[in-house]
Amino acid sequence: MLIYLNNMKVSDLIAEFLVKKNIRYVFGIIGAGNAHLFDAIYRRGFTEIICVHHEQAACMAMQTYYRTSGIITAAILTTGAGSSNGVTGVVSAWADSIPGLIISGNENSKYLQTDRELRMWGVQGYDSTQMVKEVTKYSKRVTEAADVEFELEKAYSIAQKGRPGPCWLDIPMNIQSQTLIPDESKSEVYVEDKVSPNKDSIAGQTGKVVLALQKAKRPLIWLGHGIRLADADQLIEPLLDQMPIPALVSWAGIDLIDSYHPLVFGRAGVYGQRCANFILQNCDFLLCVGTRLAIPQVGYDIQEFARDAEIAVVDIDEHELAKYKQRIQFPIKADAKDFLTELMQQSTSFQNPHLAAWTDRCNQYRQQYPWVTDTDHPDEDGFMNSYRFMEKLNSHLKEDQIIVTDMGTALLSGHQVLRMRKGQRLMTSTGLGEMGYGLPGAIGASFATNKGEVMCLNCDGGMMLNLQELQTMVHHQLPIKLFIFNNDGYLMIKHTQKALFDGRNTGTDKASGVTCPDFSAVAKAFNIPSYQIRTWIDFETIIPEVQAYDGPLICEVFMHPHQLFVPKLSLAVQKDGSLVSPPLEDLSPFLNRSELSEAMLIGVHPKSEMIQV
Repeated sequence: MLIYLNNMKVSDLIAEFLVKKNIRYVFGIIGAGNAHLFDAIYRRGFTEIICVHHEQAACMAMQTYYRTSGIITAAILTTGAGSSNGVTGVVSAWADSIPGLIISGNENSKYLQTDRELRMWGVQGYDSTQMVKEVTKYSKRVTEAADVEFELEKAYSIAQKGRPGPCWLDIPMNIQSQTLIPDESKSEVYVEDKVSPNKDSIAGQTGKVVLALQKAKRPLIWLGHGIRLADADQLIEPLLDQMPIPALVSWAGIDLIDSYHPLVFGRAGVYGQRCANFILQNCDFLLCVGTRLAIPQVGYDIQEFARDAEIAVVDIDEHELAKYKQRIQFPIKADAKDFLTELMQQSTSFQNPHLAAWTDRCNQYRQQYPWVTDTDHPDEDGFMNSYRFMEKLNSHLKEDQIIVTDMGTALLSGHQVLRMRKGQRLMTSTGLGEMGYGLPGAIGASFATNKGEVMCLNCDGGMMLNLQELQTMVHHQLPIKLFIFNNDGYLMIKHTQKALFDGRNTGTDKASGVTCPDFSAVAKAFNIPSYQIRTWIDFETIIPEVQAYDGPLICEVFMHPHQLFVPKLSLAVQKDGSLVSPPLEDLSPFLNRSELSEAMLIGVHPKSEMIQV
């Protein structure tokens, strides 16, 4: 409980709460609804308010600040559009299980009565907590000054308990400005409801998994971001030393372990790597820890997913375990750290006579199907291929490189090709997948490392969603290396339009109504250096300069406006015009059927046999 001997404004109490939680940076935009909060935080002097230029950016920066530092922070929003603007970032945090506090201001509480059928009394006053209650772990309007401290502690605790997520407190402006008198303050202190894990149940379930892994001929472990959220990423390498089982990582968990680790074979999914998908689809026992098995990972038919395998899933959220209950043989509700700790305790003498042959087969897949190939990723019409770009970029990454990506080219080719060393980070929005995440995310990561260097991979279309945050970057002189892949609009949607509408583009490029600016001119307007990369000669000379520069910059990379994103899971059009939806291992461009047959140890799926290559 915060101790105050003299009378204290509620806004000062909130500022003291931030100090107590060691929150050095918060993000927001000032308005009438949160002016008392801004003033109190500023006067206290411990927490710095990073003034962004759109509230969604505040809630996005809040996420990467936590993902980088492990410290929960806050977005301080005003009333009306100030709070509604933040919702995109809140939904994004909800989808990716990122904890954070959103403190919004509002009109005077006497104008916020909910017992009357009014839309608004004045202007900007509405019930933001009702709007976000389905995408937050806890949302509450605080209408009594004496309740503020209790609610802050409660929201802070709930945000990180169990499956993490954002919590939203709405504090009207008249409550912020009220003075708390010690004798009249609420003595109740929020006490966290600690739920002890059922160790006996976890131990019993873990024992069954260990036995299954020992008996399996082709076991596989899939590692997800929930492991880092459980503060258990340090257990992964010792686990693989003790249980040398082939492993995959989810897209959100790419930076959990060194990509060059001999037992890490990549990232499977709809936009997976061929080698990873073959390993996944051929395994006979699959252990998934801290990954929710979203559609981009498992494909569109769960019955075709790892169809010859028994599956164990470890998740803190029982709802995630229930969604594929017909397919999961071992659903284990547990914190990832508790499970991995128990797994290591029960596997000190782990042996599996089939592991050597299976690992050799996995290595054959890796050698036969490299991540970047001349066939799948050619340079065309004088443009560099983005997959080749990412492959070459790997050798220029610094040992502590932090990378934040936006969507589109940056997301797809980046997450298929970038290799993270131990100590490097790769972050993006994988749940909501909102364009515009990249730059605010880079800002949050930079402040989390004391204004450290961040590489931000963006695209021309996504860049326009939060272009205004260039000024935040410049104002603080954050050393963000902002790469912008210029492919004339929205490349992924162009491919969708080609598949569905015979290539008729609408709202996706210059010819169909969408243009982006000259980003070199934009850089000049913001008084930062700019670079342009069009050829591999440019790459070899400019990338070292970019990596050596200390400060914000823009580096524009020109790509083919219709470059394909492959390999990927896609429909196969037959000669008679019929469509076949193949299983996860049968990625486009399609392999010769005899090659596919050789790769599939469990046999070719009947759908794949129908496809005419």
